Amino acid sequence: MTTQEVRVNLASGLHARPATKFVNLSKGFKSKITISHNGKSADPKSIIALLSLNIQKDAVITISAEGEDETSAVSALSAYVQEYE
Repeated sequence: MTTQEVRVNLASGLHARPATKFVNLSKGFKSKITISHNGKSADPKSIIALLSLNIQKDAVITISAEGEDETSAVSALSAYVQEYE
């Protein structure tokens, strides 16, 4: 399992358009991915589950993945939330 804690740099957090892009990026990986925030966890391959976490700008989230492409998944998703403006 690969895990990374990151600060969300998205201007509106993970809402609407950025969340949709995050979900689509997540779906490109075979690994089981989990996002955790404020004691709750969700599958980021589901827009409803992701939005239920109410992730705002500057929130610290944990991205975990387990599977054949776990390192690539965590790296790509972490980069997305840190670099997207």
